[in-house]
Amino acid sequence: MPLSPPACKSSTILLTRLTLTDFRSYKALRFEPGARVCLFTGPNGSGKTNLLEALSLLVPGRGLRGAKFAELARRGADASQSWAVAARFDDGLEIGTAQAENAPERREFRLNGVKPRAQAQVAEQLAAVWLTPQMDRLFTDPAAARRKFLDRLVVALEPSHAREIAAFESASAQRNRLLQERPDPGWLSALEDAMARHAVAATAARLALIRALNATLAEGAADPFPRVTLALDCAIAARLDAHPAIEVEDGLRAALARARPQDGAARAATLGPQRADFLLTDSHTARPAALSSTGQQKSMLIGVVLGHAALVGRLRAAPPLLLLDEPLVHLDEARRAALIAALNASPAPAFLTGTDAQPFAGLAGACYVVAESTIHPA
Repeated sequence: MPLSPPACKSSTILLTRLTLTDFRSYKALRFEPGARVCLFTGPNGSGKTNLLEALSLLVPGRGLRGAKFAELARRGADASQSWAVAARFDDGLEIGTAQAENAPERREFRLNGVKPRAQAQVAEQLAAVWLTPQMDRLFTDPAAARRKFLDRLVVALEPSHAREIAAFESASAQRNRLLQERPDPGWLSALEDAMARHAVAATAARLALIRALNATLAEGAADPFPRVTLALDCAIAARLDAHPAIEVEDGLRAALARARPQDGAARAATLGPQRADFLLTDSHTARPAALSSTGQQKSMLIGVVLGHAALVGRLRAAPPLLLLDEPLVHLDEARRAALIAALNASPAPAFLTGTDAQPFAGLAGACYVVAESTIHPA
């Protein structure tokens, strides 16, 4: 995972146009932001979060809601018309995505008008990270949610990471099916070889991100939010800390072969990156996020997001899109002021939502009112 700073200085890529077609509550929208930071206010159900979700779909993945692509179409839309999201940035970059024709659970991208060879090409051009109210439960929810959050942070710096995770999952699923049938030792060995290679590559990328982000946070990139320490609870990661990657691959390959009877009975692989957990600890108090209050967890997560934005800005020469849905919920007055100050100082393009503009007083940017899926300047 290449984590060395580029020669050029970080610069901001500004969104200049967002268009939606039959997306969620929007039949048609053309929005031209007037600032680096945009605040969308309005009552619940007015379409604020739908805007952030559309922006989150400009990068690969299922977006900030994790919804099925078939669920993104506007209710009442013509069945022959798919939903679409498109954006233009001030450097000339254009990204579009839409539901694939005759494949409701697939979507396609266009990068500057051309279909990319792989979605990683889109991720190489644009990164995004987000916080939603649902993520307030991140450290009490199952580990899968934490892995997804960590992997989004990794992809922002190493777009090929998504391919490694997907390749491991594909090989693992094939092995699981084969173990339920008449196992072919040669085929099983080939699948376990692929699982070992992709598992080690994915884990190495996670570790590289964690080390780089820990260093960035230790330098105060997210101050005055709590300085936190990220860690990966993972048997593969522990092996990588002490042994070369090729040795870890060999050991995992052999362990998978030994685990065939156990995995066949469980109908799932008992070894791999899908067993890892992402941990977060307050660096000053050593208190784990899982034992912290909701407000403390929210502050810790915001610190991670701000530190990650600073890291991406340094290593990719442009910060990611920050998508913050109701970010002030659970924050005390001091933390609210700290977040507003941090967003004012950051070069990252930020899009925020709130039911009322008053708590965001002091935020330097443009404020819009969203009502019945239309946007008006406040």
